[in-house]
Amino acid sequence: MTSLPVLLLAGLIAGQAPQSPPIFQPGAPGAAARIITPGEAVALSRSTFTAADVAFMQHMIVHHAQAVEMVGLLETRGASPAVRMLGRRIALSQQAEMDLMRDWLTQRGQPLEMAGMSGHDQHSGHGAGHAMPASDTPVMPGMLSPAQMQTLAAASGPAFDRLFLQGMIQHHQGALDMVDALMTNPGAAEDSLLSDFTASVVADQSTEILRMQSILSDL
Repeated sequence: MTSLPVLLLAGLIAGQAPQSPPIFQPGAPGAAARIITPGEAVALSRSTFTAADVAFMQHMIVHHAQAVEMVGLLETRGASPAVRMLGRRIALSQQAEMDLMRDWLTQRGQPLEMAGMSGHDQHSGHGAGHAMPASDTPVMPGMLSPAQMQTLAAASGPAFDRLFLQGMIQHHQGALDMVDALMTNPGAAEDSLLSDFTASVVADQSTEILRMQSILSDL
């Protein structure tokens, strides 16, 4: 009777190496993992990133943080169950994406905050005690301005729901514009995780824009 080691040796001599276990690459938030080849795994381990990639992730963290803040206002000021349910889904997905972006930056030795920006109040703009009128200029294109955030915080009921949907549609469109701007930079988004993330942002936020437009038309 031929022993297992002899069969294994015969297979190796014949060029039939034992089959390796599958290699899984994690997907972006909400996306399934996929099986990749050893060659792809080696290529992914050598992926590079650009300064534009880093700036995109830093800016998108701030952008997402304001969306989560808007949903926080929705919990106490909104009237529509449909709007509240949508808002909670948006907050959960964007919080998960913020964790992903922070991990991406940390693993690459990059700062989490964009240059010249730090602190919650620099992107919220609706807190009490501001001596000067709130600015009409957003921190970055697509975000709500401090004045818009104050107006949203002062509203309630159906009026809040409408302002929330209008503002979040603007917010989501701003994220899509940020992805478009990133892609104009040579060599940008070649990092595999970043590439998957930007594709997820485009797909998810485009779908949510259509959903919000539908709900808004029914209010």
